[in-house]
Amino acid sequence: MNTFNAEALEYEELYENRTQRALDAEPRFEVVTGGGLDARARAGVSSQFLARVKMVVAGAVLIFALGSMRVALTSLTVSQLTSNAQMREQITSYETSNDNLRVERSLMASATRIDRIAAQNYGMVNAASYDVIVLETEEEASAEEVAEADAAADEEAEAAVEAEAPAADHNSTLDTTQLAADL
Repeated sequence: MNTFNAEALEYEELYENRTQRALDAEPRFEVVTGGGLDARARAGVSSQFLARVKMVVAGAVLIFALGSMRVALTSLTVSQLTSNAQMREQITSYETSNDNLRVERSLMASATRIDRIAAQNYGMVNAASYDVIVLETEEEASAEEVAEADAAADEEAEAAVEAEAPAADHNSTLDTTQLAADL
């Protein structure tokens, strides 16, 4: 029996060595990655295609953003122009109202209307004569006094000159004035 066991151990060692040798040996066929007909299908989408798709999407987003900005600017311009037109209409309305108020003010402030209201409502009448009282300041009064004094001195000088002149000259001046009056 002993020999029977020995043969089994030997067989077991042999089996283990064979499997180990089979694993250590080169494979009978080669595995090449990326080859074959379905390699493209397994690879998925190429990076060039993805880059192009990204560029197209970025371009579309840019065009959409620019279009949106243009629409926004156009709508702002239209609203501003509408606001300006409304302002012009208001200004025209206010100018017309201002002109009407000026006409009404001139009618209300006319002297004939005020005289008529004073006569009808309050029984007032126009004055037949007017008395004028002039109030002067001290400067004006002193200037008038100086002017009157100068005028009086001039009159006295003229009177003295006439008194010294001979009577014949006085008659000759009268005669020339009479002659001029006769002509």
